[in-house]
Formats: sequence, C-alpha cells, structure tokens
Amino acid sequence: MKYKLLGGSELKVSEICLGTMTFGEQNSEAQAHQQLDYALSKGVNFIDAAEMYPVPPRAETQGLTERFVGSWLKKQARDKVIVATKITAPGRGFEWVRGGPKAIDKVSIEEALNGSLQRLQTDYIDLYQIHWPDRYLPNFGQAFYDPARERVQTPIEDQLAALDSVVKAGKVRYIGLSNESPWGVMQFLSIARERKLPIPASIQNAYSLLNRTYEPALSEVTRREGIPLIPYSALAFGHLTGKYLNAAQPAGARLTLFPPFGQRYAKENVAPATQAYVELANRHGLRPAAMALAFVRSRWFVASTIIGATTLDQLKENIDSIDVELTEAVSEEIDSIHQHYPNPAL
Repeated sequence: MKYKLLGGSELKVSEICLGTMTFGEQNSEAQAHQQLDYALSKGVNFIDAAEMYPVPPRAETQGLTERFVGSWLKKQARDKVIVATKITAPGRGFEWVRGGPKAIDKVSIEEALNGSLQRLQTDYIDLYQIHWPDRYLPNFGQAFYDPARERVQTPIEDQLAALDSVVKAGKVRYIGLSNESPWGVMQFLSIARERKLPIPASIQNAYSLLNRTYEPALSEVTRREGIPLIPYSALAFGHLTGKYLNAAQPAGARLTLFPPFGQRYAKENVAPATQAYVELANRHGLRPAAMALAFVRSRWFVASTIIGATTLDQLKENIDSIDVELTEAVSEEIDSIHQHYPNPAL
C-alpha cells in the first residue's frame, strides 16, 4: 500500500479508502467489523462515512454506519486510523436527519458533528466534509444547471467561520468539500485565504470510467491549488464489474435490491460503454473491476480512491487492484472508448 499527503494537510492517507455506506443496510455490524479489520490488515488507514448513511437513506437506519464504525474504532489505536465523515446539507429532504438539514451554519454543524462524534466514539474527526453544497447545484446524475431552482443559502464565509470554530475546538482536524463545482471550490479557497479560515484539504466527487467530468475544469483546480480528489463511485455502483450487463439482476446486488438507487446510471450509453470496457479488460487478462479501479487510482489528481463492498471477497478483489498497473495500450484504448461514449453516466 502506498500513502499520500492529502492536499495541504498532515493527513497521510492510503491510496485506497474504505467506503462504508453499506454498513447498517447490506452489511451487519459483524460484517462491517470484518471488512474494517481486513482493510486495516492490508494497509488501508482511511475510512469514509457520513451522518446520513447507510444508503439508501432511511429513518430506520440513519446513523448505523457511523455506529458500526465507532464500535470498531474504539478498539483501535485512534492515531493509526484516519476517519472522514460528512454533514448532510439541505435541499434533499431527509427529515429524519436532525429534523431536516436547514443550513451549513454554526448551529447545524455543531449538532451534526456532535452526533457523529458520539456515534463514532471518538473525540475528533480527521476530515469533516460538506456532503453536497448548501446552495443549489445539480448533482447525483443531474446534468443541467437550472437557475429557477436556486434556494436560500448560507454565505460561504459563514460556513467557513462555523467550521473554523470546531477546528479550533479540536473536534475537527481538516475540512473537505464534496459534490462541488469549480466555482464553489474557488469561492471556498478565496474566502478562506482572505479571512484566514480553514482551507479545504480535498474534494470528494464522483469519478469513474463512466463519469470523467472532473477532468476538464476541476483537475485544473487540483493542479493549481493543490486540492486533490477523493473519488467515489469508482465502479459506478458496480456497473463496471459487468454484473449488470444484458439487464442482469444478480441476487443481493445493490441495484437489484434498490432499483431507484441507480437512476443516475439508467442512461442509454451506460450499457454499451460498460460492455466496451469489460471487453477491453478481458482482452488484456484483467478483471473489469480491477481495471476500472486501477484507472481511477492512476490519475495524477487523485489522492485516495474510495472502494465499497458488500462481501469480503469483493473487498479483497478491490484492494488487490492496488497491484494493477495499466499499460500504455490499455490506457489508449480506454481513452478511445471514452471518446466514443463520453461521460455516459453524467
């Protein structure tokens, strides 16, 4: 396992990050602990959660992911594990999360953070992220910006000031952004530097062979501002394993159990693009999932790639992808497919 400093922080994170959003829905507490133990044994020191997890989000399960991580974390040497979690932002309902998130402001941040700290059984969070912007922004598969959907928003300076207070209190080491746009990232950076407030250490956005929208603009932000990507959905909800090809519905798979959860991938070019990538992997003797993860990990703007699994075998395969290096020929063919099917899961 290799490790990288996360942006301008002192967090030295493994190139693989264990995503935990299945914990509490598809994975029991015992299974969650088994995954965490295995990941740690393979050198993974970076764990990502969120207060609204597991997904699909439900009132009955909200908070279980952090609770399962917390019951494991209390048995570990805390300084050996880098824990990231996220505050739920407004705009998507979720009335069962703190009565419905109203804003990313001082009151909400303190309430959300204290809840996460309690569930995680820790005194501090290493990386505390805004799950999606407080303001309106199309994301999670939405492709077009609609000014008519603008909503009341907390000024970014106020968001940063509120985050600054929990950093100074020792409850958070570094802050991060998620599902952000180039404009949003630059606003956070500009205001943080001008007001001497916390500078985001990272950006957690979707990125995969089926969604490379990070590349045209946000990668320049990474290059010039030193804020790397922590990509999620690197396997596109499992599509890039090939298991959903030909309209297959494998038993126990996430999109079989929760069909609405995969609507962002229900687009006409997702299946043919996936088929092309799977055939490419097969021609070169690679497992499709390993090739997809190796591609994401190889990007110069990526710090740590989030992986998720519902079985230990899946987790082992995903972590083993750390040993896969793509040849120039494979990389060229990937780009050729991308030119033919650009961002089919946008």
